[in-house]
Amino acid sequence: MTKGGSRRALGAALLVAALTSTAACSEGSAPGAGGAPAPAAGQQAPAKTAARLAAEKKAALAERRAARAVAAKKWGLRLTPLEAPAPPRTKPRITTRKGFETDGEGLPPVFTTVPTKEKVVFLTIDDGAEKDPELIRMMRELDIPYSAFLSDYVVSDDYGYFAKMQKSQPRGVALHNHTLNHKYLPGLSYARQKREICGMQDVIEKKYGKRPELFRPPYGNYNEDTLRAAKSCGVKAVPLWASEAFPDHMEWREWDRDLHPGDIVLTHFRGEEDWKGSMPDMIRRVMNVITSKGYAVGRLEDYV
Repeated sequence: MTKGGSRRALGAALLVAALTSTAACSEGSAPGAGGAPAPAAGQQAPAKTAARLAAEKKAALAERRAARAVAAKKWGLRLTPLEAPAPPRTKPRITTRKGFETDGEGLPPVFTTVPTKEKVVFLTIDDGAEKDPELIRMMRELDIPYSAFLSDYVVSDDYGYFAKMQKSQPRGVALHNHTLNHKYLPGLSYARQKREICGMQDVIEKKYGKRPELFRPPYGNYNEDTLRAAKSCGVKAVPLWASEAFPDHMEWREWDRDLHPGDIVLTHFRGEEDWKGSMPDMIRRVMNVITSKGYAVGRLEDYV
């Protein structure tokens, strides 16, 4: 073949290849990002641009807010719950609150507030006596995170309820330790306290697959033996609370009767036979208070 023929053949081949590639992209047979051809086998697809990622994140946030607004109206909240800030990349250092110390060193910290400057608080629910399916539905639809501190003497009649709760949200509901029998721990020997705490660790691990690292003593009462026993059972921290929610009122630990960044809010699994309202009534009350004060509810386990 002559040189001119070779050049004409090469040009024709290139033209056919270009037309084939253009047709494939225009027909959408295997386009890559931005209309580029799909990568060959073994090659990675081009990464999304920062602008596209930001746009997708913004759209997802708007969709989540809209769904939450619909749920807030459905469940009778006066205000739509606020979006929680992104959790810290590094969890803050937790220390024992002043005045809550014991003489022991190296024990799990006891605290009522998580160190943060963000307007975020944490909702925790104790014991497990009331097993209202409406609570699980409400919290899932509102997309409000919360943590449960369970006692075996009231959850053992329906472990399945808390298994459903655990799986009810995308990131799960964390189940923590509130002892086997809800005893006044400072009145027990070290051995009996250890049995109460370690025994509940065993129950939660067996029933729900994970040994918890957080423990709340019944009534918020503890001594050095409590913390020593808790540490021996694998407990890393002891969150108490800064305020407590009921269906008809709030109770406050602090003198100013207000929320503060990082406060832990306590409530209980209770029904209308125990207090003036249902668990959804309690959630309406506490969320209206939290939101009206400009706070969002965060996931405690993201900070502790």
